[in-house]
Amino acid sequence: MTVTNSTSGTNVHEVADGIYRINTPVQFEGGGGFSFNQYLVVDDEPLLFHTGPRRMFPLVREAVASVLPAERLRYIAFSHVEADECGSLNEWLAVAPQSSLLCGTVAAMVSINDLADRAPRALADGEAISLGTHSVRWFDTPHLPHAWDCGLLADEGTSTLLCGDLFTQGGADCPPLTESDILGPSEAFRHKMDYFSYTSRDTNGSFSKPVKRVAIGRLGLGTASGR
Repeated sequence: MTVTNSTSGTNVHEVADGIYRINTPVQFEGGGGFSFNQYLVVDDEPLLFHTGPRRMFPLVREAVASVLPAERLRYIAFSHVEADECGSLNEWLAVAPQSSLLCGTVAAMVSINDLADRAPRALADGEAISLGTHSVRWFDTPHLPHAWDCGLLADEGTSTLLCGDLFTQGGADCPPLTESDILGPSEAFRHKMDYFSYTSRDTNGSFSKPVKRVAIGRLGLGTASGR
């Protein structure tokens, strides 16, 4: 792991071949914390998944620059429209003038065509993009975990699922790689902050079945959470 900013603790860790987690831990007063993660796929046409909030842009840019020049980015992608997913998208479009913005068709229609300084490339469900060695595929997951425009991006060669908020959990010290249970801590965090869409609930109020069905059954991949 490489710490790229000693003040914020922002760090970079390679979690799969050519895929790097950029992590900024945030400590809360009174205890507890949270982690903001972005994922950089290094290839002939590099891709950044999630931009981080606008005010975190200098930290994320510094971290990206520790791996490759930021202007080399060719794709900037995100799962849904929230500040930590795409808050600094225009800053990244400016820094990487040859880059294209990737999102789902719903996000493009309802938000990004207006918010972004360049028109996005709207990905259809199941559409794949070759980055060189890596190939990433978009999956529409409306209302899972919450927003109408939600989608997930899968790197097929490394079996890595860039799953955004799907398995969000608290803590400022989450390891970049784990073989431990990720569903239990995510469910515990959700019960404290009920951020999932109610349209995704089972009759007993559980999200375990839809989470497993979409993230594991349909895709059959490992996971890399945006949190």
